[in-house]
Amino acid sequence: MIEATGLRKTYRARGRKAKPVEAVRGVDFAVRTGEIFGFLGPNGAGKSTTLRMLATLIRPDGGQATIGGADLVRAPARVRDVIGFVAQTGGTYDEATGRRELVLQARMYGLPKTKAVALAEKAIAAFDLTEFVDRRIHTCSGGQRRRLDVALGVIHGPTVMFLDEPTAGLDPPSRARMWREVRRLREEGMTIFLTTHYLDEADALCDRISIIDKGLIVAEGTPSALKREISGDVVVVDLAAPDTAGVVGEAALRAAAEVLTVQPYVHSQETVDTTLRLYVDSAATAIPLVIRALIAAGIEPGAIESRRPSLDDVFLAKTGRTLDE
Repeated sequence: MIEATGLRKTYRARGRKAKPVEAVRGVDFAVRTGEIFGFLGPNGAGKSTTLRMLATLIRPDGGQATIGGADLVRAPARVRDVIGFVAQTGGTYDEATGRRELVLQARMYGLPKTKAVALAEKAIAAFDLTEFVDRRIHTCSGGQRRRLDVALGVIHGPTVMFLDEPTAGLDPPSRARMWREVRRLREEGMTIFLTTHYLDEADALCDRISIIDKGLIVAEGTPSALKREISGDVVVVDLAAPDTAGVVGEAALRAAAEVLTVQPYVHSQETVDTTLRLYVDSAATAIPLVIRALIAAGIEPGAIESRRPSLDDVFLAKTGRTLDE
């Protein structure tokens, strides 16, 4: 549905000595029909600039892109016919009502008033806006305004939806509701391209993600595949028995570490408090072998559990710093 090759954008800074800012430095990606595709990265990474180029709001300095077969630069009007766009800051007028904005949005796509009113009613029902749609928008909560923003973005029936930081600033219940709305749009056949700097959001929502940093894509794939690529699974061995109040001697930790570090299935390990954290290919395969090796050495673990690497681990491995940093 979306194909981009070598997409670039540089902003010229003000002042004689100010250097140009390379916001997007040549990115390649493809978004399949009917998937939720995410750009994950910190603020200033180039996420919003890429989205604004794809939405025809700013012109690329280089590269090519097509959306639904329409060329981004040569046929921007055709692109606009098939896309919806929800900016990070929204686009509503505080003194208007939600209903008025919905009708106006549909009218701006050239629809007659009767059709626009009918589409507004359909959007009100689909996004459960009845409770507040006739109030002035400045009286609505952040979550309510965000649902209205998305309803405005899809009222004309686009096949591709661009969402720029759709849950930024929302409380947890509002975020969860927005996630449900995004999934519903995908189930109805829409292709979703969203940007986010929330690790849990990318993990929970996206079929595939591109991690972008300083204008470049540093990794791409499904969340689970990216995490497997970094370090397989993590096995945490707790050497404190339940009846010892979490107390374990350094000698026991050293002994367990010496036993496990030479095992061929352990790629690396680290000690954290009373636990050993082991990096392995497969936790299901490694855990029985870990237990067997420790018991053979006269060491009985208090507990063993497996964990998956996080997307923050992926970002750290690709960029040398965590997403928060």
